[in-house]
Amino acid sequence: MTGTVAKAAPLGSDRAAREDIKLEKRLIRQVGQAIGDFGMIDNGDKVMVCLSGGKDSYSLLEILLTLRQRAPVSFDIVAVNLDQKQPGFPAEVLPDYLRRRGVPFHIETQDTYSIVTRVIPTGKTMCSLCSRLRRGVLYRVAGELGANRIALGHHRDDILGTFFLNLFYGGRIKGMSPKLVSDDGQHVVIRPLAYVNEVDLARFAAVKQFPIIPCNLCGSQDNLKRQEVKRMLAEWERRYPGRVKNTFNALSRVVPSHLMDRSLHDFAGLRPTGRPLPDGDIAFDDEPCTSADEPTAGLIRFAEAE
Repeated sequence: MTGTVAKAAPLGSDRAAREDIKLEKRLIRQVGQAIGDFGMIDNGDKVMVCLSGGKDSYSLLEILLTLRQRAPVSFDIVAVNLDQKQPGFPAEVLPDYLRRRGVPFHIETQDTYSIVTRVIPTGKTMCSLCSRLRRGVLYRVAGELGANRIALGHHRDDILGTFFLNLFYGGRIKGMSPKLVSDDGQHVVIRPLAYVNEVDLARFAAVKQFPIIPCNLCGSQDNLKRQEVKRMLAEWERRYPGRVKNTFNALSRVVPSHLMDRSLHDFAGLRPTGRPLPDGDIAFDDEPCTSADEPTAGLIRFAEAE
């Protein structure tokens, strides 16, 4: 396996160049909005950007570097790669790239590949164990580097895919949080790409010609349930434009009184108030959905310069 460069299609015109500029501006705006909306980065933070060598983490690092120059708060960035000792992994690609970009970095070498392939039977999915091992290593490294924020490259489609995985296979309504406290309770994990769709990231990576390193471990397994959900969402987007976006927006517009979780709403204690309720017994509200593309206070706070 060798590092490959994501190549953009020939521009061929000023119009294509303008579209590339618009794409970058849109991604910067969406990431700035997510950071502001969820309070992901504060003044004085040290952000550890987890860099895998894929399009998503490269894009995350690039956009955060741009926002650091424009943001009203001061924060530091350090890029970290976990070399899991996958056979053929091109160990020189990321260090060479990061040196060229002038980004402080740390390469952590841990042979989690051998553990995963030894423990997980052939043909079974490796994601759960691989993810747990990676998290433990990254939490430790964040502490050693003095980083109080751990930035991951999960995007909108990852978040929505996780929601459907939990819904279909876990029997619960749960997604992927844009911001949470790490399992060890010591750090804050953030996902600044929460509002960004994967198609835009793929195009951005091609425009920037990032030296992509393919993954031949978990992400390449065709039998993953996540791949099934991804194909479903792609088919929805093809046949019903807007459905995926509306579903994603619904994750920010939860109405506990119209679900069935007794820990979120006091159904047993309900009593008539004698006053009309604007959101009472209505099964379907035909209202326009708010969009993650709309300006918010968070966006204005974090990414004014464009």
